[in-house]
Amino acid sequence: MSLLVVGLSHRSAPVSVLERAALHADAQMKLLQDTVAAEPAAEAAVLATCNRIELYADVDKFHAGVAELSTLLAQHSGVGLDELTPYLYVHYEDRAVHHLFSVACGLDSMVVGEGQILGQIKDSLARAQELHTAGRLLNDLFQQALRVGKRAHSETGIDRAGQSLVTFGLEQLASGAAVQDWALGKKALVIGAGSMSSLAAATLARVGVAEIVVANRTAERAERLAEILNDGGDVVARAVPMGSVSDELTRADVVVSCTGATGLVLTAEAVAAGRGLDAQPGVGGVPPVPTRAARVPADHGTEESCPLDLPPMPATAGFSVLGEAAVAGMAASELEQHAAWVDNAPRPQGSVAVVDPVQEADAIAALAATAAALGRVPERRRPEPVAEIPRPTPSLFLLDLAMPRDIDPAVHRLGGVRLVDIESLAEASADAPMAADVDQVRRIVADEVAAFGAALRAAHITPTVVALRTMAADVVAGEIARLDGRLPGLDDKQRSEITQTVRRVVDKLLHAPTVRVKQLAAEPGGAGYADALRTLFDLDPETVAAVSRAEDSTTDEKDRGSS
Repeated sequence: MSLLVVGLSHRSAPVSVLERAALHADAQMKLLQDTVAAEPAAEAAVLATCNRIELYADVDKFHAGVAELSTLLAQHSGVGLDELTPYLYVHYEDRAVHHLFSVACGLDSMVVGEGQILGQIKDSLARAQELHTAGRLLNDLFQQALRVGKRAHSETGIDRAGQSLVTFGLEQLASGAAVQDWALGKKALVIGAGSMSSLAAATLARVGVAEIVVANRTAERAERLAEILNDGGDVVARAVPMGSVSDELTRADVVVSCTGATGLVLTAEAVAAGRGLDAQPGVGGVPPVPTRAARVPADHGTEESCPLDLPPMPATAGFSVLGEAAVAGMAASELEQHAAWVDNAPRPQGSVAVVDPVQEADAIAALAATAAALGRVPERRRPEPVAEIPRPTPSLFLLDLAMPRDIDPAVHRLGGVRLVDIESLAEASADAPMAADVDQVRRIVADEVAAFGAALRAAHITPTVVALRTMAADVVAGEIARLDGRLPGLDDKQRSEITQTVRRVVDKLLHAPTVRVKQLAAEPGGAGYADALRTLFDLDPETVAAVSRAEDSTTDEKDRGSS
């Protein structure tokens, strides 16, 4: 087995990087085609969700495979390889199988135990089968992953540990209240009509919203979703074109957006206009954003900005007030210059000191040292806590489940608006309790990985065993033909008896070694037994390869018939 996976997820990369690296459907197809066209890879499949991008491949060389797959991910995501590499993880052979099985069971999801990942794995396999980039290895792997995921959900209580991303997002919007109580009677706008948006609409209907409006670029899909919602319960649903979103914002209490758009679907200005707010901080119910005090030189009273033109940094949740967000990615020399400016900058009288300047200077100097050592400034995943700004009670709730994001994160500055997106969900889920059933699921995964590896190793030797038995049958046939030439007077009964006797002798001689070699090959490190068998019996490599090709062809036909 030469299974390799290279990818990044919410566990390895900030949401900002995941957002930039997100692959739309056409990019995924091109990535698959380019991967199988590359030298080290024979098969390929892409698993791309809102919080992970993973490229699976059957490779003949590990190091060359890692380099090629990493380069292809960078090229098709549009994120430079140097920038992407620190966030990539690599799994090989059994570790790669373990990773996918864990993903299928929901153990690696942002919300542990969620079942939506199974549908995404199924879609990934279907895409690879459609493009003929999945051969025997990836077909078997992904189909087994689906079975393992279903087993985990049916045999354990992993469902109690987690829920769909939609449900978790609604819980975050409800801020501790029961979702059913919070949602009762609200009017919802769902932007998009894909699988995630459909799940969101169904969830909203189930928790008791009074009305659901579906907006989508393709009118037929929006109308179909609205029709399903109207047939399924008490909710009133209708479809509108995307151009009506701004009008619907004036009526909506809850907005859920998950589209495949590459740009923003809802800007802060559009939300502000739809709710009659002013998008400028400090006006129209928008709380003022305190910023770092600017330098005021002693010899004159005019304001002077940072010599590096760093923008003021808002002291709001999600940003560090120690300078990491403002200086991330800058060179060490620039960081040192900024640290010196912060250290020497006097604060005007009456200004609000957001941070201790000495503390901030020390933090930036430390980052400069990190940049000098690593060549970059790592983004902080969990920023320093800051005091929350008093905000009005929300009247508009926004849930952004898209990657890249659909809703401008600047809407969090609008008074009376609450936004939950993938980034805030990642932070909230990091502290979510895990059910005791997770340990049982981990044991299931470990057992299934061992069984899959054994079956794969055993299957690897099967063509060699088949080739050996074929060679033995040819030898028997040749000897019987030679016997016919020497003893032409044999009748049919005698010839049949001799033939059966010779075959039984050959079968008995081959039975024990072929059964034993299959057992040995199924154990870890057993791949060498096939080579030993070929060498001992001087088997023709092309005969073995022909058996493998025939089995792969049969497997491909079966998979296409069942997909």
